[in-house]
Amino acid sequence: MAEQPVEGQQADSRDEQIEHIRMAVRQLCTKYGEDYWLEMDRNHGYPSDFVAELTQAGFLGVLIPEQYGGSGLGVLEAAAVMEEVCRSGAHAGVCHAQMYVMGSVLRHGSVEQKSKYLPQIASGELRLQSFGVTEPTTGSDTTSLKTTARRDGDAYVINGQKVWISRIQHSDLMLLLARTTDKDKTTRKTEGLSTFIIDVKAAEGNGLEIRPIESMINHHSCELFFDDLRIPAENLLGEEGKGFRVILDGMNAERILIAAECVGDGRYFIDKASTYASDREVFGRAIGHNQGVQFPIARAYTQVEAASLMVDKAARMFDAGKPCGAEANMAKMLASEASWQAGDVCMQTHGGFAFAKEYHIERKFRETRLYQIAPISTNLILSYLAEHVLEMPRSY
Repeated sequence: MAEQPVEGQQADSRDEQIEHIRMAVRQLCTKYGEDYWLEMDRNHGYPSDFVAELTQAGFLGVLIPEQYGGSGLGVLEAAAVMEEVCRSGAHAGVCHAQMYVMGSVLRHGSVEQKSKYLPQIASGELRLQSFGVTEPTTGSDTTSLKTTARRDGDAYVINGQKVWISRIQHSDLMLLLARTTDKDKTTRKTEGLSTFIIDVKAAEGNGLEIRPIESMINHHSCELFFDDLRIPAENLLGEEGKGFRVILDGMNAERILIAAECVGDGRYFIDKASTYASDREVFGRAIGHNQGVQFPIARAYTQVEAASLMVDKAARMFDAGKPCGAEANMAKMLASEASWQAGDVCMQTHGGFAFAKEYHIERKFRETRLYQIAPISTNLILSYLAEHVLEMPRSY
């Protein structure tokens, strides 16, 4: 019988595979340089060709099991993909949701739903890139959302409103969280919510209205209005009334992947700043000779590297099936703050040139700022840690 690899050998093999993934993603991204992303930002465009190629190369299907046409890999590998996309100067926000939204279907979908949707998502025939959760009046208070889904025979009828729903105009499917039982008729606030798979193309104009939102970054966010939208009852994902858990299961993966993107952004900024500081000459020598320029870059580097270690830990815990809510939240908070600090240092290092779009820094600076607010704000992360880790009184 062949000798089984020991744990250390398995870890080495996985690390080698991740490095191969990183190299392949870098190579793909070189075909879509920073001028490409500048043009997308300038014209509010959607990079369909980039997303299609990323899909065809298998990178957006790394979490989908092989039996459904994916790679069957883990969040650690998915995080490597997202990090390298961002480090290349690209904007991973155009496609990252497909990874973690798909996970809800994988974990909670029926055999029929998984067989129907996952192979087409893996191949790129279908795009599942939107979560319909946030509402104008409830924000992060998800359990108080007001959008309703009422059973009517073999259908559900949906009414309500959602906001900051990204990529829906470039997605075939969306997961929607709606209330199926009035809040005052539930014993726990997390009950009475259900998750549904929405066929976006069929719904638009038939009870779904989509209005784009202009914002400081090209994130393709929209406001949604539901007016008696009818969907088949078979589109219920998981159990009726248990939809909060369906959504929550995808959130740890979401936070880990967003954190990895922030690490990529941070490394992008540090690469830019250190190179520019070494090349830019003022008063007869490179500005990088000055400790006043060196030290902020070096400090930003240490912060990004520390955040990267937390991302790695959270991803490995997630893949091992261990509870990782605290680690996922800490990774997201630390990485988003580190990338923002690295961006600020990069701006300062470049001086006035940082404001010129041709240098690309101001675009990335705007993009990375989002992640201290979404998908969960820093204050909510701190509240979560205070209550659930430090066992302090609930603050909200």
